[in-house]
Amino acid sequence: MSAPSAARSTTSPALPPEDVSDVLKRVIEDTVLPGAAAVDREGAFPAQAVAALGRAGVLGLLSAAEVGGAQASLATAAEVVEHLATACSSTAMVVLMHYSATAVIEAHGGEELRRAIAAGRHLTTLAFSESGSRSHFWAPLGTATERGGRVRLDARKSWVTSAGHADSYVWSSRPLSAPGPMTLWQLPSDTAGLSVRGSFDGFGLRGNASCPITAEAVDVPLSAMLGADGQGLDIALTTALPRFLVLNAAFCVGVCEALLGQARAHLSQARLEHLEQSLAEQPPVVAAFARLRTRADTARAFLSDTLTALETGREDAMLRVLQVKAVAGETAAEVADGVMRLCGGAAFRRDLGVERRFRDALAARVMAPTTEALYDFSGRAGLGLPLFGGAA
Repeated sequence: MSAPSAARSTTSPALPPEDVSDVLKRVIEDTVLPGAAAVDREGAFPAQAVAALGRAGVLGLLSAAEVGGAQASLATAAEVVEHLATACSSTAMVVLMHYSATAVIEAHGGEELRRAIAAGRHLTTLAFSESGSRSHFWAPLGTATERGGRVRLDARKSWVTSAGHADSYVWSSRPLSAPGPMTLWQLPSDTAGLSVRGSFDGFGLRGNASCPITAEAVDVPLSAMLGADGQGLDIALTTALPRFLVLNAAFCVGVCEALLGQARAHLSQARLEHLEQSLAEQPPVVAAFARLRTRADTARAFLSDTLTALETGREDAMLRVLQVKAVAGETAAEVADGVMRLCGGAAFRRDLGVERRFRDALAARVMAPTTEALYDFSGRAGLGLPLFGGAA
């Protein structure tokens, strides 16, 4: 295992939700944005950015007030992830996964761990996807075996964001003995028998350290179980998955905003000297930019409606949750492609920043649950069929 997360050495007071925007803006300007290009170029985990976010209270944003957290809304968390994604997609994804795992720990974890997260001293993440079941996170192959009040865990996790940098993992396995597809565990990252396999050299999101982790005869107490044996999927569906899907959509909206901002700046500055006009003044460019702007605004409106549905307990809330990542993920890919076309050859240069956002924008499509799986879930939900009757 690598050194513990930089977040571990930080301590933060509870961040009042009304102060989030100002605090986040300072952290982004001072730390996240200046390091974003290097994080991508070197494939380096954004340790300084994560530490700064911990000190600022952002990592404890969704923790309950009773343990020192800000107890902010999901809408506030979506704002955080969106703004981080405009600056550094890798940092945004690390925080997104931290918030998703925190949801499970808040509902089923111990007070000491919850207080550490609330104070910004602990970075956590989800460890669901496995080599044998790939993006079908709801079907773990990893096993759990109880002996004398202790549990042995064995598994091959395939994609774990912040692998080797998080302080703990919300880990899935097959149940010990109860019916049901999976059971969840809280595993400290320095647990003997856990090993990160290789480094992440990805096409996009290059700093999010999404690596395989192997558990070989990992020994944990029975108290490490989060919730009841066999209830892991129910817990994931009611806590982690809604937060993950909504915040992933916010991530995509942020990437779209970054791309459109870069396109606007380039098109306004680049000139056709023989016409004495900027590229932005060309009618085909104006129309193309309008289409992309409309697509991005549509995804933002869908995200806003999903948040409203959740906050008001609307009947279609779960359907919106199942749809929102697919809508935003496909939009991000379309906007990225469109901006590359608009900016032409200049978009291939690293200094413009478009090619980095283009690569990052494609991640949501293939990140479990994939767009295809979400279409299957949404169709089943709309038709009144069991959700996991045969997802893609």
